[in-house]
Amino acid sequence: MKTTKLEGKEGYKVFADFGKEVYNDNPYYRGTEGSIEKLLLTGPTVFHKHSKVMFYVVEDGNDLIARFALIHDEKLPDFLQVSFFEALPGLNGIWNLIKGEAQIHFENVPKVVAGLNGHLNYGAGFLINHFDEDPIFGLPYSQNYYPEYFKSLHKKVMVTFRFPMIEYLKWFNRNNIKCLVRGVKTRNMNKKNLKKEIEIYTSLNNQCFLQHPFWANRSIDEDLELFYPFRHLLKDENLVFAEHNGEPIGFFLWYPDFNQLVKGIRDLNVIDVIKYKAGAKINAFRFAEIGILPKYRRTSVNIAMLQHAVQFIQKSKIDFCECGFIFEENIESISMMRRFMKRFFHKEVEPYRKFAVFEGDLWK
Repeated sequence: MKTTKLEGKEGYKVFADFGKEVYNDNPYYRGTEGSIEKLLLTGPTVFHKHSKVMFYVVEDGNDLIARFALIHDEKLPDFLQVSFFEALPGLNGIWNLIKGEAQIHFENVPKVVAGLNGHLNYGAGFLINHFDEDPIFGLPYSQNYYPEYFKSLHKKVMVTFRFPMIEYLKWFNRNNIKCLVRGVKTRNMNKKNLKKEIEIYTSLNNQCFLQHPFWANRSIDEDLELFYPFRHLLKDENLVFAEHNGEPIGFFLWYPDFNQLVKGIRDLNVIDVIKYKAGAKINAFRFAEIGILPKYRRTSVNIAMLQHAVQFIQKSKIDFCECGFIFEENIESISMMRRFMKRFFHKEVEPYRKFAVFEGDLWK
């Protein structure tokens, strides 16, 4: 086996085509993360101004058998990221091959994390269970043998929760809870002033997730680049803000499962946007992020934002939700989700999908 570094649009086409080939016969995979992958690997983007990005294929004779990217972000200086990994089964020594290439180019980086794709907001994790289900838009899908390739590294597990909307909507319709903090109001974003709204979103992200594993602070322009490919699909109600006396204190990001607009390995396109705007049925939504400034976390600001969104979710006739993308070690967030679940369903609800990144010393 040998690694070959790729460059430019032609190189990226080889990289992308191999990624699709791995899933050619898989009915569950969706290629809807393609636009983000291309954004990060081909550039030039704002992310590239503070990151070194290199991408490779692995060859065995004349055959391509794997691909990976190496990403080092100055904002996450201690970690080299092994990103956008895809591979055929049964490859002995693939991690050692990747590690050898990494050590040549990143001799001053002490640690490695496999499965982080540039930033948590771009995508993270190899799937651990539920391989026989379509993935929710924004959550990764990967082959069931990938964790085995990185088993010498420490596994850090993330989880989601999944629940039907009937009881959730009943609870909010029965309980019109007012925020415990005076002066708190909730509102939808205004896409007509998108740059200003993303500025608020970015600022709250950087304040709310500072202690999150593998978090790196974002810039407004980076988040604008991330939202841009999906601007025609997202509606104002998909991003809810909470404000206290006019100052932003929290946000709730949710969106329909756009993967239901697509079959097979392709990305979303203009036809899918037209279908969605014409009323194509989507029966699930992703509870993507909820961020609240530390000062307000033990108030009912979270409930106020969820209650604000319920009216729009109800109109969409959505049947179920999948929420969270939470590291198991994040006890506070896991506890909050369990409290929510028990409040809605009067019983304990176990995590649904599981994902993992793999962390370790680059030089051991």
